[in-house]
Amino acid sequence: MSVRNDLVMLILYIYFCYRDQIVEMFDHAYGSYMKYAYPADELMPLSCRGRVRGLEPNRGDIDDSLGKFSLTLVDTLDTLVVLNKLDEFEDAVRRTLRDVRLDNDVVVSVFETNIRVLGGLLGAHVMADMLRQRGERMQWYRDELLHMAKELGHRLLPAFNTTSGLPYPRVNLRYGVLNPLSRTGTESDTCTACAGTMILEFAALSRLSGEAVFEEHARKALDVLWEKRQRGSDLVGTVINIHNGDWVRRDSGVGAGIDSYYEYLMKAYILLGDNVYLERFNTHYNAIMKYISQPPLLLNVHMHNPTVSVRSWMDSLLAFFPGLQVLRGDLKPAIETHEMLYQVTKQHKFLPEAFTTEFRVHWGQHPLRPEFAESTYYLYKATGDPYYLRVGQSIVEKLNAHARVPCGFAAVQDVRTGTHEDRMDSFFLAEMFKYLYLLFSEKNQLHFDIDEYIFTTEAHLLPVSLSTSQPPCRGNNTEDLFTYSCPSTQTLFPNNPSFAKTIRDSYKYLTGVGRAFHASPDRCVCVCVFMSFYCLYCLAGQHDPVYLMLLCNSFHQCLSFNEAHEGVYRVKLVAEVTQTPEEEVVPLIVQLISPPYLGRTVLTAGPAKFGMDLIKQEHGTSPYTACGPIENAQELSGHIALALRGDCMFAAKARRLQEAGAIGVIFIDHREGSNSAETPLFQMVGDGGSTADITIPLVFLFSQEGALLTSALEDHNNVDVLMLPKERQLGKTASGQSHIMLPTEDPGFNYRIYASCCSPIFCSTIGVPEQRTVLTGLSGNCTSSEVGRRAGQRWMNAVPLFGCRA
Repeated sequence: MSVRNDLVMLILYIYFCYRDQIVEMFDHAYGSYMKYAYPADELMPLSCRGRVRGLEPNRGDIDDSLGKFSLTLVDTLDTLVVLNKLDEFEDAVRRTLRDVRLDNDVVVSVFETNIRVLGGLLGAHVMADMLRQRGERMQWYRDELLHMAKELGHRLLPAFNTTSGLPYPRVNLRYGVLNPLSRTGTESDTCTACAGTMILEFAALSRLSGEAVFEEHARKALDVLWEKRQRGSDLVGTVINIHNGDWVRRDSGVGAGIDSYYEYLMKAYILLGDNVYLERFNTHYNAIMKYISQPPLLLNVHMHNPTVSVRSWMDSLLAFFPGLQVLRGDLKPAIETHEMLYQVTKQHKFLPEAFTTEFRVHWGQHPLRPEFAESTYYLYKATGDPYYLRVGQSIVEKLNAHARVPCGFAAVQDVRTGTHEDRMDSFFLAEMFKYLYLLFSEKNQLHFDIDEYIFTTEAHLLPVSLSTSQPPCRGNNTEDLFTYSCPSTQTLFPNNPSFAKTIRDSYKYLTGVGRAFHASPDRCVCVCVFMSFYCLYCLAGQHDPVYLMLLCNSFHQCLSFNEAHEGVYRVKLVAEVTQTPEEEVVPLIVQLISPPYLGRTVLTAGPAKFGMDLIKQEHGTSPYTACGPIENAQELSGHIALALRGDCMFAAKARRLQEAGAIGVIFIDHREGSNSAETPLFQMVGDGGSTADITIPLVFLFSQEGALLTSALEDHNNVDVLMLPKERQLGKTASGQSHIMLPTEDPGFNYRIYASCCSPIFCSTIGVPEQRTVLTGLSGNCTSSEVGRRAGQRWMNAVPLFGCRA
């Protein structure tokens, strides 16, 4: 028992390491706001001053969230309680009651003010009331935050004064809309999310205050959106006319403009207990999975013609969707999309505001959005897979490495260059640190039961007990069948604690980055070594304590599945979090040896983790899905393929080409301008299955090196090349100096590439006679002496020789 307790303490120590680091990061961000910006709405972290609307250059719609009401302070209130900063929370509440005014002559976004300020006031009231009822703190509190929330609710209500019941997108806090002094009320349309993301805050306000008017208006807006859905596809558009309900933009997706509409339907059912919201959500969700979901992608379609995608890029706001799928109980697509997003973050450090289906940057900004951290938190709580702790760790490390500045954290202006933007939005404090802290926290480490609350889209906490405060509204059941329960992973995947990994592996190298996760140098755990069925581990910085634990080596030796699962899970957590750095990627080369090159042209190439290993002569693993049948297989048979990267995975190409009779492949990158001098060495990889059937050699050239190869083919019809490890490059001495003499020991794999006007390019083998003397030429029609004459050397005792014909 003591050994198990020690292991549990080790796990808790790991948790505390990152929890403490997250708290320190929050202190840096929140402290910088309070020091340099308060009472301004937001902090400008590069300028070390507050952003006051009207005093700084206008940024357009983005400034509509600023209402001169200390936005960041209000948005952060309940985060202080989650992070157990109760002294700071009590002080912040007092400051809010003393300094924040809601009657400013400012035009603000109804949507942003609702989710950030009204949600912030309600979340803070719920936390303050909880602490007061416990008798620990806030004994002076008399629902002042709720009174402020009710005042703000009444200031937002004039926005709903439209023919349809859909709210105006903006409202003047003092003069409302349509007032000569309001400077608003002329708008004719709003986004679907703007109109459909009111129900949680307005319903909570109604049930806490006893004034039903707020919930009634929010529900009416949802009713309009539901009635205006496209009945054939059950999808909604992105922008709608607030007066007549006509769709202005008919593209439909789960990202910007629609995202939180779907989120609030699901969460309204959880918070309020009204089945109508669940019925509507399920109807939309089925349509999303039928038309928009193309695992792992989520692509916008036309709501009236949903079988055709309307754009080839995705925006970062869709990163919330895996978390919503977890709430619905649909784990498989959630894991798939989240893994795709994680691969994008590994390629670009952060999620760009928009990226293409090939995972290139479309819009390079990253304003420190929290949606990816949100989905990571939900997936970890649903699966218990420590993989998601590693994802959370990467978020923490990248924020510190690439966003931290002396006065807080700065948004990234372009993920490609790493340049900063002088902004730190309030949602960074309201959401990012909340989700990261909860990710690394156990339930018993929090001061309240987090499962008794639902997160709003701004991560404010509302109690699910609100569903009992009054009978839910009743609606007509418009569908025959709905899902009212979530699937159990224990039932679906018995005796398989790592089922999430089997789903992720198909997308592990989706972006083409064949690199493993880097462990940081300051690890909490320094070693975990398996010796037979024992686990040896020690704690860093703890005077080298070493522990030895006996493990169950099979399930029948354990008392129960739970015991076996827990033991494997705990050890796996240690091993996952302390994963060693990636294995070394050994560079290969393609060396041109025929005249006039004579070995002087050497192209750096990347290896593959499958197929024939040019170093060890061994096989790799992890195949990908096949691209499709090779139409000209008969022509390809007995040749080597020179192919471009793209359209399908490397392993799929290799398998298909080998099945068609190819004896080797040189892949050339399709990204224009890529080269081995500026780009980290690329290694082609598989995705988790056996690739023992792929036996042909494979190498990868970046586009500039590939251009040299194809240029050589254009200039010289016959080009002999070698494919071999870089350290065995011909024409190099031990000191690295060049010479022309070619050795006679086994150098690697020799290729002749033939060029012609035909396309695509195919390659043919060169005969391999007895006694390992190489004969060059198609189908062995050349003699060894001909090889010597062509290459300037006589080749003896070489390895199998291949040739390529275009």
